[in-house]
Amino acid sequence: MSAPSASEQRVRVWDLPTRLFHWTLLVAVVTLVVTGNIGGNAIDIHARVGMGVLALLAFRWIWGLIGGRWSRFWVFVPSPARLIRYLRGRATAQDHPQAGHNPMGAFSVLAMLGILSAQALTGLVIDDEIAFSGPLVSLVSGGLVSASSSWHRGWGADLLLLLIGLHVLAIVFYRLVKRRRLVKAMVTGDEDLPTGTPAARDDALTRLLAAVVLAACGAGAWWIWQWGQSQSAGF
Repeated sequence: MSAPSASEQRVRVWDLPTRLFHWTLLVAVVTLVVTGNIGGNAIDIHARVGMGVLALLAFRWIWGLIGGRWSRFWVFVPSPARLIRYLRGRATAQDHPQAGHNPMGAFSVLAMLGILSAQALTGLVIDDEIAFSGPLVSLVSGGLVSASSSWHRGWGADLLLLLIGLHVLAIVFYRLVKRRRLVKAMVTGDEDLPTGTPAARDDALTRLLAAVVLAACGAGAWWIWQWGQSQSAGF
């Protein structure tokens, strides 16, 4: 890794929990896309991985409130004034435009989290009327089951693929045009940024906190799955 220039310093931008979330989610989403298109017996894998994604997303929404500085929504989601400055090319040093997500990237992250969350939640109440029913399908009306199933397999899946494509194109654009290695930063956690850029906290205590939060989210997803299985067995 090359040393930063005299006007820059190496800054921890992405804490370890955020990086692990990112790469685990990537693997999980690829698995969901593949198994969802295969269908058949692969749907059981799709459903189980989907519950894992539900736990990951719950973790990320919470971590967006208490995680490392640049992972927090209130830091990377721009105010209207900051967004206008960015669009006009007049971002100030206090805006830290090179740290973490720029304003447009922030909106793409929120869109991705939103669509993934919608997919995970609708997956809880879908019914293919053949071999699979979501774990919470017995708690909602037939109309909601039908609407959720239609969204999950239709617009929701299409929007997710569109956002993934745009995400990949943005990474390629930044690498080739702006010479920023976004993937590398999400692996190492560090970027060479202007001196004075605040770093994200990423120590043993924050990692322990992340582990506790993730364990709680995982336990919640597991409970929902087990409850659904018990309801199915009762019919």
